[in-house]
Amino acid sequence: MEKVLLGVEALTFLEKEGFRVLKAALVNDPHEAASVASAIGFPVALKISSPDVIHKTEQGGVRVFLTREEEVREAFQKLVNGFSTHSPGKRLDGVMVQRMGTGLELIVGSLKDQQFGPTLLFGLGGIFAEAMKDVSFRLIPLGPRDAREMIGDLRSSQVLTNPRGAKIDLTAIEQFLLRVSRMIVEHGEIQEMDLNPVFVSSRGLEICDARMKIDQA
Repeated sequence: MEKVLLGVEALTFLEKEGFRVLKAALVNDPHEAASVASAIGFPVALKISSPDVIHKTEQGGVRVFLTREEEVREAFQKLVNGFSTHSPGKRLDGVMVQRMGTGLELIVGSLKDQQFGPTLLFGLGGIFAEAMKDVSFRLIPLGPRDAREMIGDLRSSQVLTNPRGAKIDLTAIEQFLLRVSRMIVEHGEIQEMDLNPVFVSSRGLEICDARMKIDQA
């Protein structure tokens, strides 16, 4: 039997494993959303939480850079109303309130291949993940050389090695990939995982959104 961890539940799992995540909470009414946003600290993002909606941005299920409680309450209501109108019959677990992330967006994922076993995916995240389809793969477990090569294999690696903005800590990215590899080895129940986006900035790496498929057999 498989279980899918989404949003806050997946982030909580990863935080317990020692990863840095953007603080988030699942709420069910606009006033709770505003209160949680104030506690987390503005600006915040609101995201639909539904097992039936994977690409929340494309479905209009995300509102970002909200800076006041009134904006949060209004955004909550619009998200819920929009979900009811455009996604009839789909399950809504609530709305996730989350601190806004900053930095370059990365994607890190894993999948258990029937022939080769667990594999790791790495590339630019956010809108780039779909638009550029520029990713690299390695078998798990990774070694330090594998992590370095995964970065260099990208056609867009110059975005990481020669950024226009703040310098990107490539060593931090390598260490992150190695830590994900170790977690997959230690948790054989993880069948699939998608971390997207992961923000890399002067603060290090912070996971913004996650989806995990767990084997509960």
